[in-house]
Amino acid sequence: MYNIALRQHGVQMARSVKESHKVGMVSLGCPKALVDSERIMTQLRSEGYTFSSTHQDADLVIVNTCGFLDSAKEESLAAIGDAMNENGRVIVTGCMGANPDDIRKVHPKVLAVTGPHQYEEVVEAVHGALPPKHDPFVDLVPEAGLKLTPRHYSYLKISEGCNNRCTFCIIPSMRGDLVSRPLHHVLFEADKLLRTGTKELLVISQDTSAYGIDTKYAESPWKSRKVQAKFYNLAQELGALAKDHGAWARLHYVYPYPHVDNVMELMMAANYASGGLLPYLDIPFQHASPKVLKSMRRPGNQEKVLARIHDWRRQAPDLAIRSTFIVGFPGETEEDFQMLLDWMKEAQLDRVGCFKYEPVKGAVANELEGHIPLELQQERWDRFMALQQEISAAKLQAKVDRTLMCIIDDVDDAGGADGRTYADAPDIDGKIYLRDAQGLKQGDIVPVLVEDADEYDLYGVPVTA
Repeated sequence: MYNIALRQHGVQMARSVKESHKVGMVSLGCPKALVDSERIMTQLRSEGYTFSSTHQDADLVIVNTCGFLDSAKEESLAAIGDAMNENGRVIVTGCMGANPDDIRKVHPKVLAVTGPHQYEEVVEAVHGALPPKHDPFVDLVPEAGLKLTPRHYSYLKISEGCNNRCTFCIIPSMRGDLVSRPLHHVLFEADKLLRTGTKELLVISQDTSAYGIDTKYAESPWKSRKVQAKFYNLAQELGALAKDHGAWARLHYVYPYPHVDNVMELMMAANYASGGLLPYLDIPFQHASPKVLKSMRRPGNQEKVLARIHDWRRQAPDLAIRSTFIVGFPGETEEDFQMLLDWMKEAQLDRVGCFKYEPVKGAVANELEGHIPLELQQERWDRFMALQQEISAAKLQAKVDRTLMCIIDDVDDAGGADGRTYADAPDIDGKIYLRDAQGLKQGDIVPVLVEDADEYDLYGVPVTA
């Protein structure tokens, strides 16, 4: 306990300030889980809790787990174990919490286990272990809430759950079917983030292009008008908001449904040099073989998808497409894999991630025949990545001597800076490394002359007026 002095209406007042409970936070997994962690932290901070950077100094630790792959579950269990060993009072939440027995078998003494996006249950569990000591004089929360990302970019979650039933995925069993947030809630949050310093909105969900289907595209009041909760409207309104603030809006987890074609006109019309919707789509294609896609329960006509990609680029020549793929899926033959490589050569995607198939407890794919030996999975992964490295190197080399808009992520004292072009999302895509970047600060969006490139990154210098 310590005392502070307050002066109100000319009268000196002294009062005692309560020491706050300290909470440790470990956030694992995808950006959607990161948003969940930020919401939990914001609520707890508004109630007077503070946060510790070490387990030892915390009164309890919250571990937000990932349960998408068995390797992710192992990482989550290890993180819980570390927190138990170093602190002993642990609350578990997140995707792995959807199956609490898997956690309690290994760590039976955890205080509580809750499932994904169960913010209220997590906060209630904290209340049970550490009753809040709210102090309205000092328990201040920034208007944008507490963030685990740098101040200049923010993840904007538009929905929970997923209606797809991919055979390799257990997300619907953990997070449920699609539940879209009302559009005005999304737009109010976006506006608040932009007003408080965010320069890049990263739109995330399990299936962004399905936004609003579950609500039958319900209308919301926004700026003295009604707006339907549709993918196109979402992109249009977020792009306009971002432009008003000189910021960027970037779309992630977009499935290639036919109505996605309509946003090309927005990307083509946007002048992202001054902010707005970026010509960038993150689309999880997963494979190109119709047979493998059928086994995955994914859309299977990749010939039509190729034609649409070419049409998108015709409309928006600067469009950057990133995607993820799985190699070594059960039943994948050499012919299937070669079909994937041929498709990649034709598609010429800008950024690509690749995973070797990994069985996940509860996934339908576990029951499929023809599981691929790990050695063959690795060999196919190596071939896939070698091809994509060639594609990436050629596409980046074509950007040399061009001036591109870039957002600054970090600056140093020696005149250097790290940034990203409009074609690069944080953490998953490449970077541009700058020289002679004196005077720039984190979050600046500036023109950069590209001077050199390698397989994944660019090198350049800011263009001064």
